[in-house]
Amino acid sequence: MAEIRETQLPGVGVRHEFTTDSGQALGVISHRGGRKEILIYDRDDPDACSGVVHLTEGDTRTLSELLGASQVTHSLAAVEQHIEGLAIDWIPIAAGSTFDGRSIADGMFRTRTGVSVVAVVRDADTVAAPRPDFVFSAGDTAVCVGTDEGLSDVRALLTG
Repeated sequence: MAEIRETQLPGVGVRHEFTTDSGQALGVISHRGGRKEILIYDRDDPDACSGVVHLTEGDTRTLSELLGASQVTHSLAAVEQHIEGLAIDWIPIAAGSTFDGRSIADGMFRTRTGVSVVAVVRDADTVAAPRPDFVFSAGDTAVCVGTDEGLSDVRALLTG
C-alpha cells in the first residue's frame, strides 16, 4: 500500500496525497462541507495539477462503491479489528424471504439475538444506521454486527 501524506488546509479541510504504483501522483481534498476534489498532478511538475475532478457527497459515495470500498465497510472493519468477540456479516435479503417487505422493527433483531442492523446496501446506495421503520426489499443486503451466534440467528431469520 502506498504511503499517504496528509496536509491540514486551514479553513478548507484536509488534503491526502499518494503516488500510484505506476508513478502517478494523486490527491484528494476533503472540504469541511463534505464535497471532495480529486487532484491529478502533472508527471513533469509534481507541484502543478493537470486535472481536478469535483465531487459532491453523492458522487463520493458512488465512486467509493464502484472502487469496491463502502465507507460503512471500512468503518466496521476498523472497529472489528479492535473489539474481540465482535463479528460483522452481510446478509442478503432474497425474494421470498419472510422479511422482504417487512421492517427492521418487525424483526426485533437486537431484542431476539443481540445483533444490530447497522446498514443496508440497496443497489448502489448504502443506508447507514437505518431507522427501525426501514423496510427491507428483495436484493437488499443487511450489514449486521454482533456475536457469531447472534449473527447465525439473524441470518436464519432474514433468509427464512
